[in-house]
Amino acid sequence: MIKRREFMVTLLGSAAAAWPFAARAQQQSSKVFRLGYITASVPVPHFRSAFREGLRALGWIEGKNVIYEDDLYAENRLDRLPELASELVRLKVDVIVADGTLAPLAVKRATSRIPIVLTSAGDPLGSGLVTNLARPGENVTGLSLMQSDIGGKRLEMLKEVVPHASRVAILWNAANPYSAIVFKEAQSAAHILGIQLQSIEVRSPDDFDPALRALMQLNLGALITVGDPFIHAYRKRIADFAARSGLPAIYSSREFVEVGGLMAYGAHLADLNRRAAGYVDKIFKGAKPSDLPIEQPTKFELVINLKTAKALGLEVPATLLARADEVIE
Repeated sequence: MIKRREFMVTLLGSAAAAWPFAARAQQQSSKVFRLGYITASVPVPHFRSAFREGLRALGWIEGKNVIYEDDLYAENRLDRLPELASELVRLKVDVIVADGTLAPLAVKRATSRIPIVLTSAGDPLGSGLVTNLARPGENVTGLSLMQSDIGGKRLEMLKEVVPHASRVAILWNAANPYSAIVFKEAQSAAHILGIQLQSIEVRSPDDFDPALRALMQLNLGALITVGDPFIHAYRKRIADFAARSGLPAIYSSREFVEVGGLMAYGAHLADLNRRAAGYVDKIFKGAKPSDLPIEQPTKFELVINLKTAKALGLEVPATLLARADEVIE
């Protein structure tokens, strides 16, 4: 039998031992986390909305337990990335969310301490962002765009719509390591499909006008683009150019089709941004980026614009339409 005095001592001792844990829990729950965001490109509002909606669904409310610092955009001027990355480090944010491949590379050079969450890095391993996808081992984790032979799949779909196309241009950002990988994959697929692939490279906004002039001078059957924040920023201009030139094209994401492009196949970028919120949530709750595996896309989509197909005088095969996730009429 435990005497009353012994029981009270035990109870008080247990309560005293629990106090530090309770205090820490209260302190953690009352902390307001600061979040930074950076991209090499320009704002894409629905990507940011998807991310913030994902955080809200996990209980992170702006102004209550999380503060969004100014989103930083390099506006496709890659020389600005080191300065912007350093600015986020100076702000002493708790987590930096980085879009694409080039922005997180700049942030990684600026800090080895602040956790970095990728929203859509092309090839985190090949670009040097991490040394292991399953256990990144550093301050970088998040989501990758990488899918085996994405360039080849786009060429195959394009060939279904334009079966006689023998010369196809590929527009890509040669400054992006991921784009270089997709370009090489597309080259291999083009050889198998009997397509001559014409490389059109861009690295900065200054390259864009010369690139479009080069496309006009080529006798092309079709166009393919490689997914990249820089190319994505010019999606309306590219789609308009293809329409004026009567050039069938396949793009990297649905946003190109929504502004008049013919078709697109690739990862659902808004979904990747929404999933990135889950990484931030885990880090806010104490997880280490080095212990969080980098994940690949789980949602891909094929989107076809029949209005554009009609304007180009093309008939999209029924088999391809049946595989489409969305058809714009």
